[in-house]
Amino acid sequence: MTDTPAPHTGPELDAETLRGRALAALLTARERTALLTDSVDDHELTAQHSPLMSPLVWDLAHIGNQEELWLLRAVGGREAIRPEIDGLYDAFEHPRASRPSLPLLAPAEARTYAADVRGRALDILGGAPLHGGGPPLERAGFAFGMVAQHEQQHDETMLITHQLRSGPAVLSAPEPPEPERATLPAEALVPGGPFTMGTSTEPWALDNERPAHRRDVAAFHIDTAPVTCGAYRRFIEDGGYAEERWWAPEGWAMVREHGLTAPLFWHRDAGQWLRRRFGVTEPVPAEEPVLHVSWYEADAYARWAGRRLPTEPEWEKAARHDPASGRSLRYPWGDEDPTPERANLGQRHLRPAAAGAYPAGRSPAGAGQLIGDVWEWTSSDFLPYPGFVAFPYREYSEVFFGPGHKVLRGGSFAVDPVACRGTFRNWDLPVRRQIFSGFRTARDA
Repeated sequence: MTDTPAPHTGPELDAETLRGRALAALLTARERTALLTDSVDDHELTAQHSPLMSPLVWDLAHIGNQEELWLLRAVGGREAIRPEIDGLYDAFEHPRASRPSLPLLAPAEARTYAADVRGRALDILGGAPLHGGGPPLERAGFAFGMVAQHEQQHDETMLITHQLRSGPAVLSAPEPPEPERATLPAEALVPGGPFTMGTSTEPWALDNERPAHRRDVAAFHIDTAPVTCGAYRRFIEDGGYAEERWWAPEGWAMVREHGLTAPLFWHRDAGQWLRRRFGVTEPVPAEEPVLHVSWYEADAYARWAGRRLPTEPEWEKAARHDPASGRSLRYPWGDEDPTPERANLGQRHLRPAAAGAYPAGRSPAGAGQLIGDVWEWTSSDFLPYPGFVAFPYREYSEVFFGPGHKVLRGGSFAVDPVACRGTFRNWDLPVRRQIFSGFRTARDA
């Protein structure tokens, strides 16, 4: 997959530069959507591969419908193409488990609809004023960036569905780079003191990333890499899933109810741990960050290891704070956009890179792989920042605020750069395991 450059902060970009970035983001997203939907037949597109996920064809038409709502109707002021399907593709009106029973557009019709919407959206992009003090949805091309991020987020969701489907592999990608052979210290010290969290300047940042504000964080140590499968396997072999003392009460109930003994997709055969990854069964790689663990599993491991999960402010400070300048960087390595040398993003690979890869992507504190590879659970609930304002609709973030959802940071190999920043916030239920989630641990200094 190609990578979409994220829009730069700093001096205001001219309209044509913004237009080019928005166009590239939209085209990159659609290329990936086509890859994920064209790689399976119509039966697999319409099937529900797990009650946790929508049929792939629902995601395809939902992508087109959201683009119609925000780019054609809201920005372009055009009449609705298919107003009768709005309810079918409203994610809040129909839970995922019930979507196969809806009168959804058939695969060919969904493709035609999405392509029709895209053609009209590009026409609107060609003439929209994207700079200066115009309407908020058009300022710096926000609506186009929002729609590109939305499509990429659904592409990640569809990739999760590909992981859940049974049958032979239909996706392929090159292997990620080998890690640096020099021995990394196990942890990095992040100094105490205030730092700037969130953003008020990143033009395509979503509402929950705003506004920038000061946070004071005490000094702490954080792992220089995500917890690996080999380290997690030691937790399993030490009876981690059989010891109630490591688990939050709800997590222990989950372990008992479902008989959990290992991360999702792992199984033991002839004394060896194996996993299924996009239709291929393979030995669990010891040096690769562990994937498909819930918040409860991450929290239990951290307790077993005598450590804890980092808070969300700690994670962001480790990823963005530059002690030399006192600034918060856009990314761990600086303000420059992600590149293949810095981070594993954009479905370029179909797995995380081994711990210690991407030395060019390390933070000033010395922590690596904070962007890409695996989403990282934090200990924090998903809550608004001081001064939060919902934009452009409450259902993106506000309705999820509260103790029911835990924050994940950093993105994964399945996340496109357009939807991954040092300030980007993801959230999910603490029981979720099908997502591309891992973690790293921390301790007080």
